[in-house]
Amino acid sequence: MKSAPKQSNDFAIFWRLLKLFAPYWKWMALGILLSFITLLSNISLLALSGWFITSMAIAGVAGVDMNYFTPAASIRGLAIARTASRYGERVITHEATFRLLAQLRRWFYEHLEPLAPANLQTYRSGDLLSRIRADVDTLENFYLRILSPMIIGLIGTTVLVTFLALYHIGIALIVLACLIIAGIIIPLVINHYSKIPGERMIDTSTELRTAVVDSVQGMGELLIYGASQQQSDSINQLSERLLTDQDTMAKYSGISQGALGFFANIAMWFTLLLAIPMVATNALPPANLTMLALFTLASFESILALPLAFQLLPETLKAARRVFQIADTQAAVKDPLTPFSKPDHLTIEFNDVSFHYPLTETEPLKKQVLHHLSFTVNQGEKVAIIGSSGSGKSSLINLLVRFWQPQSGMISLGGQPLDHYKGDDLRHYFSVVSQHNQLFNSTFHGNLLLANPKASDDAVEQVCKIAHIHEFILSQPEGYQTWVGEAGLKLSGGQIKRLCIARALLKDAPILVMDEPGEGLDATTEKTVLDAVIKHVETNKKTLLLITHKQAGLKQMDKVIRFKKSHII
Repeated sequence: MKSAPKQSNDFAIFWRLLKLFAPYWKWMALGILLSFITLLSNISLLALSGWFITSMAIAGVAGVDMNYFTPAASIRGLAIARTASRYGERVITHEATFRLLAQLRRWFYEHLEPLAPANLQTYRSGDLLSRIRADVDTLENFYLRILSPMIIGLIGTTVLVTFLALYHIGIALIVLACLIIAGIIIPLVINHYSKIPGERMIDTSTELRTAVVDSVQGMGELLIYGASQQQSDSINQLSERLLTDQDTMAKYSGISQGALGFFANIAMWFTLLLAIPMVATNALPPANLTMLALFTLASFESILALPLAFQLLPETLKAARRVFQIADTQAAVKDPLTPFSKPDHLTIEFNDVSFHYPLTETEPLKKQVLHHLSFTVNQGEKVAIIGSSGSGKSSLINLLVRFWQPQSGMISLGGQPLDHYKGDDLRHYFSVVSQHNQLFNSTFHGNLLLANPKASDDAVEQVCKIAHIHEFILSQPEGYQTWVGEAGLKLSGGQIKRLCIARALLKDAPILVMDEPGEGLDATTEKTVLDAVIKHVETNKKTLLLITHKQAGLKQMDKVIRFKKSHII
């Protein structure tokens, strides 16, 4: 009773993939048509060549004349048609496949981007990487190795069996039975037994990629704590599991291909057994005997790819299910249908706001992060929010830029609730220096321009001077064109923090939010940087929201809000 929903679900996934690929149906149909022409050319070439050679031999023995120009020209024509259609089929099917993959990646990213960061916190980075890359790449099998072979097998079998029926209905039925057994029944049986290892390969591959990503990202900690061998053993175990399943799938593939060859020969021998008496009674020309035998043997090319198609189907549907799981996730924060355009002023107001992060399996109990929070930050004010670690200060930023939505209360900007703004429009008003800063594997210049791609070199240097990182950058071998490494691997924590402060200033947004800007900086450097940033804010009449647990810069604030255990005190 449990299998029916599973089958229905598989069919729903199959149908959904068809609809997803529908915009490229013309490319797909053209590729299938060229594949079918190639199939007919191959079969016809082999059958006609056999007929021609046999006819020439009989004519030579009998000493009679024969028109060999027409069949010879036909053979050359079929050879040319086969070559041209094969080339065209390769070009068109691969063009269709690459277009489909490009569309899939774009479609997947369009669904993934609105989920960040709220809905993606439960996923490991390696798992997301596997879904974005490996699972999407696996879906290329759907058209090229599943859908196309199935359609060609169906149409090809119908046409070829109909042709054989014109000569002998018994031959046609036997060949049809062998085609069904070799192309459908045996692959379905193999599919039943290979489904579990096929789906398990997807899961194991994901675990392996995740483990490798974790190992690379945490190599320093693994070496420091002597856990590298343990991690290596874990990766080896996953590799062995994957190889075992791959070996199992290879064996099933060999069985399917062997069965196909076996039934192709069975069909050919039965064709000979039924056709030879027809030759003896002059009901069939001798040359046609060779033609029918070779035609029967070659007709199995129409189902040649079906065993692989049935074998790839479970893992392809599994990959599709994982991709659709992300795509179907409802974003924690949704944009309004009719967003508010532009506020008259930029006053920030928290009115009785309460918030807690979603419940998880590891944290089944609700933990209130913010509790009935109310305060106001007027446009142009410098406001500090100070409190111990874990008091909920950083969660304010997530709410302020609409990464999360409060469970109760209202946050407004310019007198309008934040949920009246489109997310991208709202974030246009904010520059944020987060507690955990992200640098990309690019140059200093490239990482800075992320905030403002059109910024001039003078503007870049100016904000770097304010953040006191300019001199350090100039001391590097290639200055601003020096690569910082993945996640700023070549830089210290303090250098990363100052570079991110410069990047936030380069955006030139009217509201600057800094979360623990002194993290990783010594007291002297922290004071110097904060003084320069505050002076820049005052000069440009910006709003400053300083979130910290330190005392640096508090004397220069217009207002100080103190936090303790999710409350204002």
